[in-house]
Amino acid sequence: MASKRILTVDDAESVRSLVSRTLAQAGYDIVEAVDGADALDKVAGGVDLVITDINMPGMGGLELLGRLRQRPETRFTPILVLTTESQSDMRQRAVAAGASGWIVKPFEPGSLVALVRRFLSR
Repeated sequence: MASKRILTVDDAESVRSLVSRTLAQAGYDIVEAVDGADALDKVAGGVDLVITDINMPGMGGLELLGRLRQRPETRFTPILVLTTESQSDMRQRAVAAGASGWIVKPFEPGSLVALVRRFLSR
């Protein structure tokens, strides 16, 4: 069986690198994007899950969530938000835009892998 393909979207190279390394070690195929616009280009190849930041220059995570939910090929793709935002109103906005789950930075690598596995096993 082919490994699951995950798109990670964050303007911080260090965060993308940490997420990518963590999930690649768990056996996933990783694609990286620097913002929402880059993510929309890269999701065209098909992904099984998206992990996105909220606050990014250009197209941020909330707009990306909305656009991914409008596309037939990503309408039901799990989308996890990985952000420093912890306010409940921001979380509610993300859920309303289409987020499937929420992780606050900094994150524990094991917790990230467990959450990804949970969403990909559905």
